[in-house]
Amino acid sequence: MSQNITNKEIGYKKEAIATEFLKNKGFLILKSNYIFHHCEIDIIAQKGDCIHFIEVKFRKTNSFGYPESFVSLPQQNRIKSAAENYLYDNKRDIKIMFDIISIEEDNKITFFEDAFF
Repeated sequence: MSQNITNKEIGYKKEAIATEFLKNKGFLILKSNYIFHHCEIDIIAQKGDCIHFIEVKFRKTNSFGYPESFVSLPQQNRIKSAAENYLYDNKRDIKIMFDIISIEEDNKITFFEDAFF
């Protein structure tokens, strides 16, 4: 019997892979799946004096483009708004970056630091 895996479950698995990747790069994971209004930030991490707000993107195929190309401008704006709220709630005044982690079907990871601002 085959078990169907939902897109949400796949997303959580890919976010776990991204989290391990970041930890191996020396990042401290501050929060996963931070939600503010209708926006979710997949991973909030800190390295040195900078907090990174990270969107994880996965695609089974690159036929329609690479995963990182699916972070639209409206989504970027929602992530920025959620990031502002996170910083306010946590009373943080620190350098920030918005990053994208792209994961392909074979779990190949590409990390785009400072992908948008």
